Amino acid sequence: MRNRFIGAMILGAALMSSAWGQQAAQRPATVAGHPNLNGVWQALNTAYWNLEAHNAEAIDQFWGMGAIAAIPAGKSVVKGGTIPYLPAALEQRNKNRAAWPEADPEAKCYMLGVPRSMYTNMPFQFFQGNGEYFISQPFAATNRVIYMGKVDDLPVESWMGRSTGKWEGNTLVVVTKDQNEKTWFDRAGNFHSDDLTVTERFTLIDKDHIKYEATMDDPRTFSRPWTIEMPLYRVIEENAQVLEHKCVPFADKLLYSDLLHLTPAPKNPGAAK
Repeated sequence: MRNRFIGAMILGAALMSSAWGQQAAQRPATVAGHPNLNGVWQALNTAYWNLEAHNAEAIDQFWGMGAIAAIPAGKSVVKGGTIPYLPAALEQRNKNRAAWPEADPEAKCYMLGVPRSMYTNMPFQFFQGNGEYFISQPFAATNRVIYMGKVDDLPVESWMGRSTGKWEGNTLVVVTKDQNEKTWFDRAGNFHSDDLTVTERFTLIDKDHIKYEATMDDPRTFSRPWTIEMPLYRVIEENAQVLEHKCVPFADKLLYSDLLHLTPAPKNPGAAK
């Protein structure tokens, strides 16, 4: 019986591998002469918690959830290790961190901006054709257009800004400007001003891995440009898809707590006594 069970598992794995292999084989290597980035992708790290290195840590506000609400440890994805803040900006980062989670735009269901939307803990889908490129992201039902031709400046800053792309060899280079100052880079309070320019580089390593880099240039907030880098992994399960996460109803109590006469949860068990 045991051998029969093991044999069935091996056969099932072989069939699944064959199905994924057929799916990959049907995917063209190029689109309009450029590497094919079409598909569902996801970052597998803790950058959405903190771009810099961080220890595992309890969240006192959510003590009732025990270990479920703990922050996982993670390595820095910042080249050089730390973000080069100007002194006043570092003070603001610390204030942001102390006010988390209420102050985090993510908690309020605001669009996450660039580059944060690329390494959130949800997958995204890349659409590449002969014209403009398109990225669909679950959180807040965000849709991002990458204009591959000339496009006018935005009349006002927006949550996702204006992204323009071009190919440099086998690397897609995307420059995003005109973002407002209201988005953060992560849940650790790392932030920017509305002078931010983000330059992303997407390089297909092989059919299932992208080398992703993003350089942040914001002279009002940072002493110099700085870069993050990480791999993006293709979601290879059969019929992989991105599901919407329309989070507005989940943020109502936070946004309108004063109108609803709600009080925040106690920060520790003793505070409730």
